[in-house]
Amino acid sequence: MDELHHECGVAALYYLPGRGDRSTVWTGAPDQVSRLMPRMLLDLQNRGQLAAGMATYNPDRDKLIDTYKDIGTVIEAFRINEPAKYASIMEDYAGRGAIGHTRYATCGGQTRSYAQPFERRHGCKWKWFAFAFNGQLTNFADLRQQLLQNHDYHLTRDNDTEVIMHYLAHEMRSDERPDLVDVFRRLAAKFDGAYNLVFLNAMGDMVVLRDPVGIRPLVYAQDGPMFGAASESVALQNLGFRQASIKSLSPGEMILIQNGELSTHRFAETKRTAHCFFEWIYFANVASTLDDRSVYLSRARLGQELAKQERVLDRVPLDPAETVVVPVPDTGKAAADAMAFALGIPAVEGLIRNRYIGRTFIDGGNRADKVRLKFTPLREVLQGKKVLLVEDSIVRSTTLQSLLKHLRDQGGAAEIHVRVACPPILSPCFYGIDMSTVKELFAPKFMAGKVPTVAEQDEMARSLGADSLFYLPVDAVARCIDLPTDRLCRACLTGDYPTPAGEQMYQLALRKHADGDTDGRTYERPNEPLVCSVTDNART
Repeated sequence: MDELHHECGVAALYYLPGRGDRSTVWTGAPDQVSRLMPRMLLDLQNRGQLAAGMATYNPDRDKLIDTYKDIGTVIEAFRINEPAKYASIMEDYAGRGAIGHTRYATCGGQTRSYAQPFERRHGCKWKWFAFAFNGQLTNFADLRQQLLQNHDYHLTRDNDTEVIMHYLAHEMRSDERPDLVDVFRRLAAKFDGAYNLVFLNAMGDMVVLRDPVGIRPLVYAQDGPMFGAASESVALQNLGFRQASIKSLSPGEMILIQNGELSTHRFAETKRTAHCFFEWIYFANVASTLDDRSVYLSRARLGQELAKQERVLDRVPLDPAETVVVPVPDTGKAAADAMAFALGIPAVEGLIRNRYIGRTFIDGGNRADKVRLKFTPLREVLQGKKVLLVEDSIVRSTTLQSLLKHLRDQGGAAEIHVRVACPPILSPCFYGIDMSTVKELFAPKFMAGKVPTVAEQDEMARSLGADSLFYLPVDAVARCIDLPTDRLCRACLTGDYPTPAGEQMYQLALRKHADGDTDGRTYERPNEPLVCSVTDNART
């Protein structure tokens, strides 16, 4: 709702010889499986709309690894609406192995040079590689500084992806073919943060790995000779992989495809897992299953929790003739439907979202204009009603303020009571969500502690133009996702960060906020280096 953006989505495909010829996923020639990649990336479009691309491996062409990427959505980047150009791209970049990426920038610029995958060409085949990355290195500034101080490196981009590329290249510098498990084991001792990675080299080797904390989701499946991996299960399921075969990769594990054989390895010790709770509440496709937990069922349980809270609060008459539940589309719908069913009042689509407005068209302009372009209130169902407006979360609140005014002016709602299927966001995220400063967050301005009082929530409602506002409590998150609290990252709710550099970035963000220094993202323009060095993170 607050136009909260995510770091990215990754995908991988490989045709494995000698695993049988039958596959429900792909029945064409082995060296054409890359044609499935744009279809996969369309199902990961929710994770990034800024750029898209793929790198492919084909031993029968001069460019053993070749990379295509461009700015825009998947349809725009791959020219899917231009059949001749799309067919040409698919033919030029055909391969038996492919990695793909959809991007939103929380670090770095928005030009084509930042689009992924990144490719590093070299005359030695194992040193020629491409990779794509989902997440964010929390100690990016330290890693970058060490490159510049300790080596004769020149960095052309201000982002963690280029830093990863140089550290990978440094690990490949030997004259002997490196053990890829050892390569990523050594890098895990240096990296802090969230980093799911897909890697492909000119030897035909593929790596798919998930960071030791498991902050971002990553799933994989195999169907005969076809192997696939993606940030979300829906990308595999819609290709034809059976749902029962789709598994979550464990934190600290990597899949290695080498010499036509697939194997799984532990490249880093996992002392604590911390799956980002926001994946279930907001980011992931509602049809996905992450770490064996359904996104849809988790959101429905959030709505049931809202219903329980509503009965206790007893602030709005639950009369089906005068009260309706309205979701903020699209991520609030599952929670709103479940809430309304539990309360015995109607759930109505009082807000219709225009899904055909392009990303570029709504850039710029004021917030109210964007809201009017994106949402149309249905006066026929809202006129004179008491509206329980179900929102998935409130981060910055700017869009929500305009939306509430739009609901009153155009929808004719008599009252609007905001119910948030998430606790208050109190702290920044340094693991791949675009909210890195304290100043931009809505709730901390009103709250003296970590649990909002009724009076504080009433003050928030007044500032938004709502008749009332209530959040879910923090303990509801783990119940609804059905995971223990110690397996979730809830840093933005509690200030408890699962990695050392994350905690230190939080302290830096608090100091910058106290000093009135609000320029840029915390991790892009620090006033001081982090205390930990890259070697300290071996303890993570």
